[in-house]
Amino acid sequence: MWWGVLMCGIAGFCSFKADFLEEAERWRRVLVEMRTAIAHRGRDQTGEYLQHRVGLSHTRLSIRDLAGGVQPMLRRRGEAEYGIVYNGEIYNAEELKQDLLSRGYGFETTCDTEVILCGYMEYGMEVAQKLNGIFAFAIWDGNREALFLCRDRLGVKPLFYAVKGDTLVFGSEPKALFAHPQIRPEADLDSFREIFGVGPARTPGCGVFRGLREVKPGCVLEYSRERVKEPPYWVLEAKPHTDSYAQTVETVSWLLRDAVKRQLVSDVPVCSFLSGGIDSSVVTAIASRQLGQEGVTLNTFSFDFAHNDACFQSNAFQPTRDRPYVDQVLALYPLHHTYLECDEATLAGLLGDAVRMKDLPGMTDVDASLLYFCGLVKQHNKVALTGECADEIFGGYPWFYREDLLKVDGFPWSPDLSARTALLSDEAIHELNLEEYTRERYRDTLAQVPLLPEEKAETRRRREMSYLNLRWFMQTLLDRMDRTSMAWGLEARVPFADHRIVEYVYNVPWSMKYENGMEKKLLRDACKDLLPPQLLYRKKSPYPKTYSPVYEALLAERFEQLLANPQAPVHRFMDRKKAAQFLAQPKDYGRPWFGQLMAGPQMIAYFLQVNDWMERYGIS
Repeated sequence: MWWGVLMCGIAGFCSFKADFLEEAERWRRVLVEMRTAIAHRGRDQTGEYLQHRVGLSHTRLSIRDLAGGVQPMLRRRGEAEYGIVYNGEIYNAEELKQDLLSRGYGFETTCDTEVILCGYMEYGMEVAQKLNGIFAFAIWDGNREALFLCRDRLGVKPLFYAVKGDTLVFGSEPKALFAHPQIRPEADLDSFREIFGVGPARTPGCGVFRGLREVKPGCVLEYSRERVKEPPYWVLEAKPHTDSYAQTVETVSWLLRDAVKRQLVSDVPVCSFLSGGIDSSVVTAIASRQLGQEGVTLNTFSFDFAHNDACFQSNAFQPTRDRPYVDQVLALYPLHHTYLECDEATLAGLLGDAVRMKDLPGMTDVDASLLYFCGLVKQHNKVALTGECADEIFGGYPWFYREDLLKVDGFPWSPDLSARTALLSDEAIHELNLEEYTRERYRDTLAQVPLLPEEKAETRRRREMSYLNLRWFMQTLLDRMDRTSMAWGLEARVPFADHRIVEYVYNVPWSMKYENGMEKKLLRDACKDLLPPQLLYRKKSPYPKTYSPVYEALLAERFEQLLANPQAPVHRFMDRKKAAQFLAQPKDYGRPWFGQLMAGPQMIAYFLQVNDWMERYGIS
């Protein structure tokens, strides 16, 4: 049996000194405003729940059990009432249900929401450890008078919160919190240290806006009269790896196939993003084989940019275009494929929309283009499989194997802060002290890396690199995928983010992941029956971007307007003379300042997004 999937938006508040029922109409209106702010995450159904100490609201993208899955969902035991609002999907709901049935629970729906709620009533918050899936949920425990916020192990689904006085406010996106009368978008110097120092990444748990936090991946936040605490229910562990290479290949092969199979089940057609890279290609191949047994043809979509036929520039990070490899997959499997393309004006025009959907500056044209493409995909499908997270888990990025990047004493995807400070005023550089801020964030993370006793320095560094990528870089891409897909009510699934894969591969030695000097060799060997060698062993190529001078000219025009506007709030940090000189220089596409995609043109776009963010949220 498949359980109802709920890719949704959740929001609410809790206080132990207020009585919300004394002004019930007012607070119900607040709940409606909070879930309306994130209505794009699901417009199929809505609901609110208000009691003396708590309010919960929900907006739903329903895939199954349209009537039975209405939220907030409530259950009673004796005099106590329990309520849940939930965003996500649980892949082992049937197994959990069977155990709960044996313990005397009855079920009124086929929705995994009810499994989580009954699971909490039976196991307490230990239920989180039993879940295989992606999720963010809030549970009100009327017996204990406590609110619990919980987020999946790898942070696939978002969950923000703020404590204002004696009130905790939460929501799937910051904009939900800003609809609450006590929460306003504000920033301090640390906000801008995040934006200019580590952005578009974020320190784990940091919401960038002043006072805004995010429940950390793998954690539960408990809010009660006695305390506010956020303990982890899951931590990555370092363990000896005793499997042979052949056994390791077999295990990875099974885990990946099982993850894709679990995430294929749906009562609406599932599609996949097919870039032509190894990650999306193997997910597509597994999905196509599985659906083919049921007589179903998989829909697939690939993304590219207008004029890249003429303008593409091969470089170390992006050596080849993807289109020929997409065509190879299409020749192998019976797929219904659609090539999607974005032009330069559309791309530039969506930079502001990308900020609005994320509530923050982001990966500029990467966010904007993915936002555009997800909107087109949603016209055909409601659920999509993606190849996200494989590079972070299996070591696909250059900083995993290039000695110069491996030895960087800092975040390897952003090894040189000089590009970030190139447009900042001397005063801002001194005031923000980005070097010290990023160094502290980096070292804080290294202190958390799971290690085995007496590991050699090289092995230790490999673990550090894996952990840094899981906690920082992968989270940035998962945030991007969640906001750009949920902006249209498109459910994006990430089979590689199955926690069983992460736990196993984290402990596989680098010599197996990089066998014979090839990145992600372990993954490639685990999938050698799915793809031809010329595709399976191709050089990695990241998400496509435009190389068109037209796009760069559009950015330059907008940037010149910003420089000419003395009221532009980003001037608080920017040096106009430096910015004008930067604008006049040729843009280097081969030396990114973040990841593999954000180079010279993206620096211009990022400052445009920062300015848009400051204007949009009234930040001075």
